[in-house]
Amino acid sequence: MWRSVQRWRGVVIIGAMAAVILWLAVSGQLALYIHPRYNIFAVLMAVIAVVLVVGSLVGRRHHDDEDAPPPPRLQRAIALTAAALAGAFTVGMIVVPPATLSTATAEQREINSTAASDAAAFEAATTADADAVAQFTVREWATILRQTSDLSFFANKPVTELVGFITPDSDDPENVFYVSRFVVTCCAVDAQPLGVPVYLPGWSQSFSADDWVMVDGSFSSNPSSASLQPVVVVPDAVTPIEQPREPYLF
Repeated sequence: MWRSVQRWRGVVIIGAMAAVILWLAVSGQLALYIHPRYNIFAVLMAVIAVVLVVGSLVGRRHHDDEDAPPPPRLQRAIALTAAALAGAFTVGMIVVPPATLSTATAEQREINSTAASDAAAFEAATTADADAVAQFTVREWATILRQTSDLSFFANKPVTELVGFITPDSDDPENVFYVSRFVVTCCAVDAQPLGVPVYLPGWSQSFSADDWVMVDGSFSSNPSSASLQPVVVVPDAVTPIEQPREPYLF
């Protein structure tokens, strides 16, 4: 029994993990875990793993240690526990639906702490035409807000169909929330939250944290005396929407 477990535990776990990766890729959910540029690599490695697993299952190998005594009980217990945890993790990946990072993670990692101070991007935004401004996402606006609070910069630059999930402002959660998105460089582990502050008193009567919304409006000085954000979006419309197929920005 022990030798069978020892011999096949790695093969079974590797096969299960490869199957999970392939399932996530086919269902279009692999981007919830890794940057899309790594999808092909991950799928290719999973296919290779499946081929090797199948080869190990159908191949016949002679083991010289068939008559060797089993390892000490503690060593067996540790090995079985590790295999059980790995198996439970693999099963959990299949049974529990994949979920995006949420407000709880955004608050732990501090919104806009990694917003880029990109002079070239700021200069491009200064001269952008109306069509380009209309395509700005949370990433572009967060970068701009990090570099200026001059309201003259935002003149004739309305916010159009800005998509993100709601994260309450920690300083004035009753009146201000962020339209937030996570930016992923490699995988969900390194995802960093960016957000654009929106001034909407009593917003929690119509929305909840983590709700996905689309915001249209314009920038203005922040009417809130408690919030630390000097410039906010004063919305013309806040529309509830479904979570996008790709919730992260890359």
